[in-house]
Amino acid sequence: MEDLNAYIESGILELYVFGDLPEAERMQVQEMMAKHPEIRREVADIERVLEATASTYAIEPDAGLKDKTLDLLFADEQPKSIGENSTDRDDVKVVPLQRSQTNFYKIGFAASVALLAVSGAVIYNLSSKLKNTSEQLIAIQQQSQRFANQVNYLDKQLESSSAMLDIYHNPDYKLVKLAGTKLSPQSAMVVAWNPKARKVAIDRTALKLPKNDTEHQYQLWALVDGKPVDLGVFDAGTDTTGLQNMKTIAIAQAFAVTREPRGGSASPTLDQLVVMGAL
Repeated sequence: MEDLNAYIESGILELYVFGDLPEAERMQVQEMMAKHPEIRREVADIERVLEATASTYAIEPDAGLKDKTLDLLFADEQPKSIGENSTDRDDVKVVPLQRSQTNFYKIGFAASVALLAVSGAVIYNLSSKLKNTSEQLIAIQQQSQRFANQVNYLDKQLESSSAMLDIYHNPDYKLVKLAGTKLSPQSAMVVAWNPKARKVAIDRTALKLPKNDTEHQYQLWALVDGKPVDLGVFDAGTDTTGLQNMKTIAIAQAFAVTREPRGGSASPTLDQLVVMGAL
């Protein structure tokens, strides 16, 4: 089907209808028409466009236009006067216009009109195909962009998954499970902490927290000698995936998360404590 579409879009069918193809290529088009109904329909459509265009732009000439045109064309062929009063002489001979000459110019005029109609049809057909091609290119570009976005998204997921696997298999990391409080009993999450490298990360894929609104965020805290230390803010929602690195810390006895105004707070809001877990 793609080969047939390419054959139709090549423009060879228009040249076939116009009679501008060599005999070998005309025979090829006729063979294609015999084998494929799509080719026959396309040729018929082109012929209908030409006929409609010729009918639309056809102009009925004035009744006396032919005589006026012939008089102008053959004015120089009329016999010249002999003497001052030669128009009154009986011996002046008038050579009549031959019928074959009249037919020749009539045929030429008709051919010119037909060529103009064919040219208009060709332009119309090519313009329509160019418009369709442009629309197809735009659709392909949009599809390619969507595909590229999906690939980028999958690449990020794969990168995050690989990072999480490295953490889970690294003995230097401690996986601290944080359980829900009375404020949110169903909540839970995991904090990955590497005391040697002072690194802290949260597994966003394992987050089980209510989705926060646009005015609030969750804030992670580390409890060091009974005092809270800010480790940064994060969001929770249905599209939260991957690994998120937080602020670094070398010593901690526990981790906790509170719900704070967007951007975080200097100290935790204790009545908004969502999850907590000790080492």
